[in-house]
Amino acid sequence: MYENILFPYDDSDGAAAVLHHAGELAHWADGTITLLYVADTTQHSVTRVESSVVDGLVDHGADVLEPGAATLDSLDADYTTDIVQGTPAETIVDYAEEYDQDLIVMPTQGRQGLSQALLGSVTEKVVRLAETPVLTARTVEGDRLDFPYEDILLPTDGSD
Repeated sequence: MYENILFPYDDSDGAAAVLHHAGELAHWADGTITLLYVADTTQHSVTRVESSVVDGLVDHGADVLEPGAATLDSLDADYTTDIVQGTPAETIVDYAEEYDQDLIVMPTQGRQGLSQALLGSVTEKVVRLAETPVLTARTVEGDRLDFPYEDILLPTDGSD
């Protein structure tokens, strides 16, 4: 069912917590996780500088992925890693489609308050844009997501 699971990873606490959950899901589904880092090379400060800065962003991505890979190693999960460049939300959606991902798993934590209102969240944009199913998970400090699920809320508006 979920043989190919895409997990866009950054260095946030939410991503680290939800990655553990995604690892359990992949184990249950006998699937493989692609741990993806998107180097946001569309920022104004990046587009005006030399390629050495872009190379630095890609190198930073490799450093960011290391703890995620260590988490998946500890769970004995099958995974691959990849680093791509672009606008995060759109790049994640395009990657999922191009590489036939069955599911995208993302945390809901990130920007809050005015920053979230003005810029929106990457997760929210991915949910709106993706044709690939998206599983969002929110963690509360001190709580751990348990899998498999006991209760699932499925909101619907009755449309096709």
